[in-house]
Amino acid sequence: MKNDTSSGSPQGEPVSPTDKPTSEQGPTRRRFLSQVSAALAGGAILGKTAIASAQSENPGLVIGDPALPGHSDPRVRESFALRRATAIAEAKISVPRHTTNGDEERYPDKSGTYSKGLLQDRIGVVNPQAYQSFRHALNTGRFADFENIIIGGTRTLNGPMGSYAFSLEGTDDAQFGNAPSPANQISQVVVPPAPALASEEYGTELIELYWASLLRDIPFVDYASHPTAVAATQELSSMPTYAGPRDSNGHVTPDLLFRGSYPGETVGPYVSQFMITPTSFGAQPLSQKLTTYINGSDFMTDRVTFQQVQNGIDTGLSAQIDPVPRFLSNGRDMGAYTRVDVLFQAYFVAFLALSTMRVPRNPGNPYVGSRTQNGFGTFGGPDFAATTTAVARPALNSVWYQKWLVHLRHRPESGGAIVRQILRGHGHTLMGRVNDNVLNSQAVQSSFNKIWRLLPGDGLSRRLAHPSRLSDRTWHSRGRLYYRPQVFLRRRFCHS
Repeated sequence: MKNDTSSGSPQGEPVSPTDKPTSEQGPTRRRFLSQVSAALAGGAILGKTAIASAQSENPGLVIGDPALPGHSDPRVRESFALRRATAIAEAKISVPRHTTNGDEERYPDKSGTYSKGLLQDRIGVVNPQAYQSFRHALNTGRFADFENIIIGGTRTLNGPMGSYAFSLEGTDDAQFGNAPSPANQISQVVVPPAPALASEEYGTELIELYWASLLRDIPFVDYASHPTAVAATQELSSMPTYAGPRDSNGHVTPDLLFRGSYPGETVGPYVSQFMITPTSFGAQPLSQKLTTYINGSDFMTDRVTFQQVQNGIDTGLSAQIDPVPRFLSNGRDMGAYTRVDVLFQAYFVAFLALSTMRVPRNPGNPYVGSRTQNGFGTFGGPDFAATTTAVARPALNSVWYQKWLVHLRHRPESGGAIVRQILRGHGHTLMGRVNDNVLNSQAVQSSFNKIWRLLPGDGLSRRLAHPSRLSDRTWHSRGRLYYRPQVFLRRRFCHS
């Protein structure tokens, strides 16, 4: 895979006013669209611009298009014209560069690249023929070639062919990359390359993950007084490449530990109130308590089980269930939650909680104040619920495109394996190298007696047979085109 996989020019062709999918016409139409704009600016749950009338109010559209011979129904013609104009406008959005971190080319043994589930030769190193079969399948995209991938056990890869799926809503996955996308209302770089394996940035990420693993069983409310959490904040505060939030003095505090950098993520308690507020799914009550695991159960702490997991072999081990349902309170609970959550569960349940609390609709909702009607299939409860969940699949496939077809970033436990090999004197067995900052870190030293410097999992990581994500931006950049939810789990690392 080349560092730059751009399939288009950096500059996009401008969209002329006639290419816009809709146009304003008449005071009623203009007022309706102005209210929609206000709702969007205010963060309302708007998944699409609805056409409020069955009558054509879009004279800019070519209703009598010759591409639809024999169709006289005006609604069908307007629908076709809307779809085609939208598709043309979206197709004109430029394709940015897709820049990788270069590790696939940098290390011929692929020790810096995702290979979990493939046949492994030794710790941190994939079998060359297995990797070649994997790379060939990714290059061709053919089902038969994926069936010929040489895997190391019975664990199957987690849906790589979803990377090739097309979405019929929004711009294509290839149109999100290492650049902002103003046409999609995204002002920051959408998918920057992951930090390179040997970089200081990746070393700092591993340090944070080691601390997260050490604090997995500590309640968030105890961080301020817990010596391990305090030590974590001190070490991360000294790291110039730490990407998490800091206070006004540039320090990482226990209250900011492991939090993300999106607006609002440093405000309030560790667990969002949307995660603990009782609500209901129709007539079924939801207490929001969850089934979690007994503290102290860590996995992949020895070379045998680590290698079994990397090969996709069942270790025969399982996490022990806590028989008492509890509210989410620590890192292990978050791992238990994300291990089995339904794809859109967090933000859908947050929507249910908002409904239970009877939060008023955004004032920009065009039905607010109407004397004769309320929103329902458009800008109403059913629309909100359906749109909230509809974002999940196209967002997932968009992320999968980046994970499998562009970046192939290895999972955190693979970085931990490289740390282990180097510090135990086996660095010569692989080509990959990590930064000295993690090799000399207090986090790794604190983990040494317990886990042999491997980065332990809580049970979830055994199931994750897909490349690691690059950042939260990858998911949200696609999702925000449909729905911009608050961040309900205010964590960048839901599990370690």
